[in-house]
Amino acid sequence: MSDPIRRLVQHLARLPGVGEKTATRLAFHLVRAPRQQTRELAQALLDLADRIRLCSVCANVTEDDPCAICTDGRREPDVVCVVATPADVVAIDRGGHFRGRYHVLHGLLSPLEGIGPDDLRIAELVRRLGPGQVREVILATAPSVEGEATAMYLARLIKPLGVAVSRIATGLPVGGEIEYSDQATIARALAGRAPL
Repeated sequence: MSDPIRRLVQHLARLPGVGEKTATRLAFHLVRAPRQQTRELAQALLDLADRIRLCSVCANVTEDDPCAICTDGRREPDVVCVVATPADVVAIDRGGHFRGRYHVLHGLLSPLEGIGPDDLRIAELVRRLGPGQVREVILATAPSVEGEATAMYLARLIKPLGVAVSRIATGLPVGGEIEYSDQATIARALAGRAPL
């Protein structure tokens, strides 16, 4: 491979979920693509690097600081949903059901990987929870070992501040079949049952 293609393959292979074979396939697709399409992709990457930053309030990715969610007067400023990544904000906000604000941790606690509380945006979250500013924090981390550990750590940290702490429900997905669910999912669904 020529040096520009080899360098592109190396950079693409660093992306999550992209191995060397996929990176090579993408690189050769870009070689065959119209020159304008490749230039537009390169410009989009440059814009991402030059214009995107973290919101000083919620740590979500944004062009403007504070971000559009933090400055939206129609949102409830006293309800904050804590998520691990900016992609989680997009997933939750897409449905339009949550009308509060967010706080992005940029990861989850993972002692095995050396990720502790100081590596996440936890101190910034605690600063947002001043007296009378926030009435509820919704912990929306994944139902994984790291997500649960992070939620438990945050709950122990936040409850003494006099702020209500809740956790998103977990369990069986809508349209899912019980017979194909694992035991942990069924146990969570039963534990989180609601009266009708």
